[in-house]
Amino acid sequence: MKNTISILYFFLGTLFLQAQETVPITKAALLLKVSENNIAIKISEQEFNKAKADYNQTNAVFLPNISASYTGISTTNPLMAFGSKLNQEILTQNDFNPALLNDPTTTRNFATKIEIQQPLINLDGFYQRKAAKTKMEAMSLQANRTADYLTFEVEKSFMQLQLAYKAVEVLEFALEAAEANKKIATNNFEQGYLQQADILNVDVRITEVKNQLQTSKSNLQNASNYLSFLMNDKEFVVYEPLEDLTIAPFNMDEKIISENRADIKAMQLASNAYEEMNKADKMTFLPRLNAFGSYEIYDNKVFQGDANGYLIGAQLSWDIFQGSKRFGKAQKSKAEFEQSKLEYNQYVSKSNLELNKVKRQLIDARNRLELTGLAVKQSKESLRIRKNRFKEGLEKTSDLLVAETQFAQKQLEYYQTIFEYNYTQTYLEFLTKN
Repeated sequence: MKNTISILYFFLGTLFLQAQETVPITKAALLLKVSENNIAIKISEQEFNKAKADYNQTNAVFLPNISASYTGISTTNPLMAFGSKLNQEILTQNDFNPALLNDPTTTRNFATKIEIQQPLINLDGFYQRKAAKTKMEAMSLQANRTADYLTFEVEKSFMQLQLAYKAVEVLEFALEAAEANKKIATNNFEQGYLQQADILNVDVRITEVKNQLQTSKSNLQNASNYLSFLMNDKEFVVYEPLEDLTIAPFNMDEKIISENRADIKAMQLASNAYEEMNKADKMTFLPRLNAFGSYEIYDNKVFQGDANGYLIGAQLSWDIFQGSKRFGKAQKSKAEFEQSKLEYNQYVSKSNLELNKVKRQLIDARNRLELTGLAVKQSKESLRIRKNRFKEGLEKTSDLLVAETQFAQKQLEYYQTIFEYNYTQTYLEFLTKN
């Protein structure tokens, strides 16, 4: 019953895979589509745009603040009534009558006012601007590193797709061999050379291969779907790589972690930004110098202006003490700056640790590549000998099945090792990219 269910799942999976559209694709085309459509890249671009917008806001350190207003009032307040007439330039001798001064009639005033505030010396603002610019540059580098990571991820995923196809290829060949062996076993059974148990062992082997093949086809679909995700493609088709999984040549001499690597440089700039913010907090203890001016138009009728005047001046302001708020803020920014330096050193140290680890992994993968390649040749020859002896009735069925299983396993191990070797090279390139 279990064998019947497994075979049913196998055929259903095969039909589903065949029903899906298979699209051939190259790594170059995949990289292009990911660079154009990947959501992570678009998110990093928006992060940079946010930092750029924060930097643009600091233009207020240099540029004036201009505002305009139009106000209409109606009042019997003695001070407001007198001041309104004075602004409208309509005072007469009679307006100085104490009775009218103390109890004026309803006075209307319509005022148009244009105000300008121009920063002159705001030292804290200057350093805040420098910090915002440094942060913007750091976000640009982070966006570049995100693009580098997506390139690495695409290459890894493309190799996983290649490996999935190799696994399917190996297991399909193993299935064909197992079914051919069953024919031989059945013929030998009918001639009395084998027992029923031998036929059942062959059937078990066929079922095992079918289960493995179905799992490999599922892995193939998973790899294709992940590539669709990277490209932001909602179709989720099955991709077929046009390049085969082969051993990539590589030289790891003089591979080092560069301080100019985008993410490391970004952390350095982030630390610089914290330093500038700390300086800005210290500058808040110093006075500020700002200029201001206004131009005003007055009338007792709406949308008219028979009287006008202007006002210009400069203000030197100094917040001498704000409780302990500024002291605490400066202490916090100082701690953030010191923390950023420690995090930078830790990150560089960890990157170098990872580099040394990957170099050793590459050497190990290269050694395994030679050993697994030799194992494939040996297991293939062993299978050939046992198969020839089995056809002549000189080999046990169990020994032939063991040889078949071993050959398929060694092939899968060999291709897995090629993947690990190529992946380690790609990861090493990613770590040492400037």
